[in-house]
Amino acid sequence: MVMQTILLIAGVIALIIALVLVLSPKWTAAVPAYVGLWLMHWSYYIAVPTMTFVFWGIATLITVGLYYLSPSGEPDGNKSSNLYVGFTAMAGGMLGILLAPRIMVLGVVLGAVVGQLAYSRTPAGRWMMTPSSLFWKYFAAKCLPAIVAVSIVCIAVMGIVID
Repeated sequence: MVMQTILLIAGVIALIIALVLVLSPKWTAAVPAYVGLWLMHWSYYIAVPTMTFVFWGIATLITVGLYYLSPSGEPDGNKSSNLYVGFTAMAGGMLGILLAPRIMVLGVVLGAVVGQLAYSRTPAGRWMMTPSSLFWKYFAAKCLPAIVAVSIVCIAVMGIVID
């Protein structure tokens, strides 16, 4: 019982670290989110199918690869785009959980796209207007890691709330 509680607390801390890294990326946020999901699964408070671990593990590896292949920082040195993408992805995930847990990932993706679109309309984000290829490159480099991390956190939240 004590070990289960320790694993649960460690998992929650890892998920919180992942959300902080989504908003202020120093490294890819998917890794602590994935570790947090494993810790919560080992605590027996949530039950996660094996295929879910395989899918999100591969997605986490892809985001780590994107992190190392992407250039560091924004072209203008501004980091406010992470707030736009992060908060809207979290809001989309929570809205997806409330509407139907099966469409939670779609909510996260739509939230991240809306956040990036909103950022591209600000003076700091004008360099990546919507019809350009920069928009999609930025989406792959910045939004996909946020989508993976927030989706993993939302899976853990669903496991606690639904069970």
